[in-house]
Amino acid sequence: MKKNKFNKIDKLLELPQEVCSDIPKIIITGFDEIIIENYKGILEYEEFFVRINTHIGAVNINGYGLNLENMTNDDIKVTGKIESIDIERTID
Repeated sequence: MKKNKFNKIDKLLELPQEVCSDIPKIIITGFDEIIIENYKGILEYEEFFVRINTHIGAVNINGYGLNLENMTNDDIKVTGKIESIDIERTID
């Protein structure tokens, strides 16, 4: 897989890297909500464990009462009592 690099126009317009590429953006709101943008799919889903696939690896979310909400082609929201988040990198 090619590394995602900004081109000159992206830098000139000051566009964020996650807008111009498939690099995921993770937004954590307290201990109750996480939003992952630019995800590829859901690898595993249990009430206590969610594993989300991205273009650069997997995001593992541990907790209890976890729910998948607001899933679109671009982003996914996980709610519940989040205890830990682990990121597995698959490319260098």
